[in-house]
Amino acid sequence: MADFGLLCVHAHPDDEAVWTGGALARYADEGARTAVVTCTWAEGTVRAGELERSLAILGAGEPRLLGYADARKPESAPGRPRFLDVPLEEAIGRLVAHIRDVRPDIVLTYDGYGSYGHPDHVHAHRLTLAAAEAAGYDQLYPEAGQPWRPRAVYLATIPRSVVVSHWRAVFGDDPPAGQALPGVPDDQIGAHLDVAAWAGRKWAAMHAHESEVGRGASMTLLTSLPEPARAQLLGNEWYRRVSYTGDAEVTLG
Repeated sequence: MADFGLLCVHAHPDDEAVWTGGALARYADEGARTAVVTCTWAEGTVRAGELERSLAILGAGEPRLLGYADARKPESAPGRPRFLDVPLEEAIGRLVAHIRDVRPDIVLTYDGYGSYGHPDHVHAHRLTLAAAEAAGYDQLYPEAGQPWRPRAVYLATIPRSVVVSHWRAVFGDDPPAGQALPGVPDDQIGAHLDVAAWAGRKWAAMHAHESEVGRGASMTLLTSLPEPARAQLLGNEWYRRVSYTGDAEVTLG
């Protein structure tokens, strides 16, 4: 798969491991070109260093940092604007440059809810869709390199049935009426990756983010789950598909 390219766009360091770590490790092992763009945190920060270690574990190259500030942590990029506040044209142009440099066949990012509603995730979803489209036009951002159109964008998500099942496992009951849940109806899942063989690498990449492990974050959720539920989440990844070419032969999986 040396001529096949996979690019992930994430809001924060650690998201590459949590949401797409299995895909990155699997495709890297199969010989694909893999890379990750991270929208927040700046070079020289602790979490940028953790990201570098995570990407090394996953075989995804060096960090590609847009360097904006996390919506909730101004120390993530001292003196830089929040990712949410950056003019959209600026952010699109910078991401277009990475897309044209990597020239991926498939781009991965979050679903429209940002996987669980984090505003930086939602914004990264919107930015990725806009940049994936813009990258293919020679009239747009000519300074960002030769045009390149990804053949599909896949949106990391979770089947709603899996979310409800794990909710019961943790809380002993169904979600409350009106509760906003992660994920999408099962029939909207366009690709399922069995990444059980890479779950150990994915877990190790997550643990490379020591500052996040220390404060809990997604690690707390995963470790609180019963072992079968944790193994299911680590060993499987689910995606919705947005096609840019109509080429059904270019699929994730």
